Amino acid sequence: MADEASDGQEKTEEPTQKRLEKAKEDGQVASSKELFVLSTLSVGFLLYFGLLPFLSGLLLEWSALLRFSGEAGLHDEIIRNSSTSFAFIFWKSVIFALPLLVIIVLTQMAMSGSINWSASALAFKGSRINPVNGLKRMFSVKALVEMLKAVGKVASLIGAAIFVFSSEVDKLLTSQATHLFGGLSRLGDVFIFLMIVFLLVLAVIAMFDVVYQQYDNNKKLKMTLQELKDESKQTEGSPEVKAKIRRLQMTAGSRAKQRREAMEQVPSATAIITNPIHFAVALKYEIGTRGAPTILAMGRGHQAQEIIRLGKEAGVTVFSNELLARALFFAGRIGDEIPPPLYTAVAAVLAFIYQLNKGEQVDEPDVDLPDDMLFDANGKSLS
Repeated sequence: MADEASDGQEKTEEPTQKRLEKAKEDGQVASSKELFVLSTLSVGFLLYFGLLPFLSGLLLEWSALLRFSGEAGLHDEIIRNSSTSFAFIFWKSVIFALPLLVIIVLTQMAMSGSINWSASALAFKGSRINPVNGLKRMFSVKALVEMLKAVGKVASLIGAAIFVFSSEVDKLLTSQATHLFGGLSRLGDVFIFLMIVFLLVLAVIAMFDVVYQQYDNNKKLKMTLQELKDESKQTEGSPEVKAKIRRLQMTAGSRAKQRREAMEQVPSATAIITNPIHFAVALKYEIGTRGAPTILAMGRGHQAQEIIRLGKEAGVTVFSNELLARALFFAGRIGDEIPPPLYTAVAAVLAFIYQLNKGEQVDEPDVDLPDDMLFDANGKSLS
């Protein structure tokens, strides 16, 4: 059955990357004691055999520090030899302990993928000394697993020892009966064989323990559906906010696409109304067709300049009228016909442009706009 959170919901969802990183910061990573024991004993065993040829020399060197010549003062010689002996033991211990430290670090990296140091894991927590929590831990599934693992380990090691000694006891007794040193040598071989069997047994136990610890740690980090939703809100925002952002992005993308398509139609415009530099509106009208002129494109500032440039390159007539350009910009929409209140003003301008295109000499028309079509540069009504 899946674990339950404090709110009663089952933890059925795999932990997210954020949850895993937070657990790592808190020191909640999979860790196998059996793997540490195996790695430490293995290195110690190898160091023992590596240092064995030098062991007699080290003992002789150390014993020399415990001799007193009697030539100098006994008190001074004891202090000097004791200091030297301490330094000797210290440095030899460092040589012995350094590989053990390295293997412990490598074991941690093998378990968690990196060296993990968490100050929060070392911080004092009252729950650790709470007797109620202690009783819960004593009768938890994890405690039962640890007990079964300990019993299994002891039974396995005892069984391995019985197996080794039962298979070697006859040879050991025979060698001791014939020659004392031969018996001691044989006993050393049995010890080595026993250590190898112990390490193999511990390796099997450590392998199963690593798998279990990783499974147990992942089980603890699992999340409820509500926790998953809450984390999603924290990292990406609520679904409502994300939906609104998507709508705004789609709207902005649609407008940008509309502007690009509008700019492509500027060369086919009939006329461009400007104010003269801040606003520009490209109009399309074909004589004999039903309907009012259509707004192909419009813009302000840099975009207005681009519309004017494209129009001039295509030979489109540019007509400057500040109030009409503003009215078309603020009251009209790209792709739509011009607003009905502007029919008369636009018709007068287009008639003027048609006459110009025919080469006729005509005066520029007076453009009258309704009061509700008068705007300032910010789109505020002037009426």
